Amino acid sequence: MTSELARNFIAGRRGGAGSIRLQSLDATTGDALPRAFVQATPEEVDAAALAAEAAFPLYSNLPAERRAEFLDAIARELEALDDDFIAIVCRETALPAARIQGERSRTANQMRLFARVLRRGDFHGARIDRALPERQPLPRPDLRQYRTGVGPVAVFGASNFPLAFSTAGGDTAAALAAGCPVVVKAHSGHMATAERVAEAIVRAAEATGMPAGVFNMIYGGGVGEALVKHPAIQAVGFTGSLKGGRALCDLAAARPQPIPVFAEMSSINPVLVLPAALQSRGEQVARELADSVVLGCGQFCTNPGLVIGIASPAFSLFTAQLIAELGQRPAQTMLNAGTLKSYEQGLARLHAHPGVRHLAGQVQEGRQARPQLFQADARLLLEGDELLQEEVFGPTTVLVEVADEAELRRALDGLHGQLSATLIAEPADLAHFAALVPLLERKAGRLLLNGYPTGVEVCDAMVHGGPYPATSDARGTSVGSLAIDRFLRPVCYQNYPDALLPDALKDANPLGIARLVDGETTREPLSR
Repeated sequence: MTSELARNFIAGRRGGAGSIRLQSLDATTGDALPRAFVQATPEEVDAAALAAEAAFPLYSNLPAERRAEFLDAIARELEALDDDFIAIVCRETALPAARIQGERSRTANQMRLFARVLRRGDFHGARIDRALPERQPLPRPDLRQYRTGVGPVAVFGASNFPLAFSTAGGDTAAALAAGCPVVVKAHSGHMATAERVAEAIVRAAEATGMPAGVFNMIYGGGVGEALVKHPAIQAVGFTGSLKGGRALCDLAAARPQPIPVFAEMSSINPVLVLPAALQSRGEQVARELADSVVLGCGQFCTNPGLVIGIASPAFSLFTAQLIAELGQRPAQTMLNAGTLKSYEQGLARLHAHPGVRHLAGQVQEGRQARPQLFQADARLLLEGDELLQEEVFGPTTVLVEVADEAELRRALDGLHGQLSATLIAEPADLAHFAALVPLLERKAGRLLLNGYPTGVEVCDAMVHGGPYPATSDARGTSVGSLAIDRFLRPVCYQNYPDALLPDALKDANPLGIARLVDGETTREPLSR
C-alpha cells in the first residue's frame, strides 16, 4: 500500500485535512487497494455544501443549452475512461468487465437523455394566463408559471450500480439538468471508482465553463448526517437500504427547514404466475425466472423476491422445475463482505421461520453467495407477517401458493409498496384476472406483463419508483426523464414586465418551447 492519498472534491479542487484514512477493498480477495482516501472533516462537509450554494445562482440561470452541453461533455468523459478504469471497478465490486462496460454506456446515455430534455424545453412546465382587464367583477392579472431548480442536492450513491446509480448516476444527472449543483457522498464500497468518475465530471465542468462548485464529492462514514442537515442542501437523492433511507428521511424532516428526500429503499417485486401461462409454458417460465433471480448475483433492486401462484398440478410442476433450475445455478461473488453478510442474515431469518421451507440451494458458506429457493405458507402474507415483506438482497426468492383467486387478492392486498409487479399470463389469464391490474397499480410503480423486472430502460416513459417502502415519495422516479421533476419547483410571476421574465415565459418565446397559454398548448410568440 502506498502513502498516496485521495482527497475530497470541493469547488473543483482536491482537499482533505482530516486524519482518518479510508481503504477500498478488492471485493474478491478482501485485500486493500493501494490508494487510501481522506475522510471529510465537518469543515470540509460545510465547504462542499457552501460551494454548491455559491454555484447555484450562476448555474441555475445558465441557458438550458449550456447545461445540456455540460451533460454531453460528462457523457464523453465517461466513455473515454479506459480499460484501467474498468479493471478498478471490477476489483472493487467483483462485477464482470462486460457488465461495467455496459453500465458505463448506460450512465453516459443517462446524461444525454437529460441533455435532450433540456433542449426540448418541456421540463420548464411553462403556463401562461394572460391578463383579462375587462373581466367582472374583478380583472385577472397576467400570471406566468415555470419550474426552476430547488437548490443544492445531496446525492448518496448505490453499491450495486457503481456507475449508473452512483457518482454520475441518475440522481446526479437529474439534479444537474434541473440546474441544481450536487454534493455526492462517495459510496464506501467503491471509492476508487467514484474518484475516477468525479475526475471525469470535473474535467467536463472545466471544459464547458461551469461554476466551480457545480459538482462536489466527499468521502467518509458518518458524513452523511452533517450533509443532510446542512442548511444549504435543499433536497436529497438516495439509493440503498430501508434503514438508511428512513434515517435520512427522519434527519431531513427534523431540520428547521425540512427538505424532501427521494429515497429508493426496499422492494420484493412480486411475480404472479397465472394458471394458463403455467399450463402452456411453465418450464420456460421457471428457467427465465431463475435467470432473473440470479442475474448479477441477485444484486438488483428489482430482483424478483416473491413468486405467487394458485394451487394446481401445473403450479406443483412449476415449483419442481424452479427447484431444479435454482439448485444448479453456481455461487457468485457479491459486491463486498458487508453485502454477503447481509445476505447470510436474510437467509438465516428465512430458515428460522416456522412458516417457511427451504426448497433448493446449497448450504450458504464461504466467500460467495449461493442461490436459494424457499416456500412460505400463504398465511404469512394473509396475516401480514413482516418477514415476507423484507427484501433479501441477493440470489434468492420465495414461493407462495395460494388456494384460489380470492386468496390471491387477499395476499396482494397485504403487500407493501413495490418498485415493480409482474404478471406472467396468457390471453385467457388476462381476461379472467383483469381485476388484478387496478390492485397492482396501487402497489407498484411499474407493471410488467410476460417480462422480468431485472432490466430498467432509461427513457421518457420509465418509472423506477413506487409506494413506500419502495421509495419515500411515490410521485417520482429515479430512472427516466421524469426524474428531473424531483429537483424542480414552480414559480409564478404576476404582472411582471417581459424583460424580467425567464426566457421560457417571455412573449417572444425565444426558446420556441411548447407552452400552455390560456388553456391551449402553443409554440407561437404572444402579443400583450
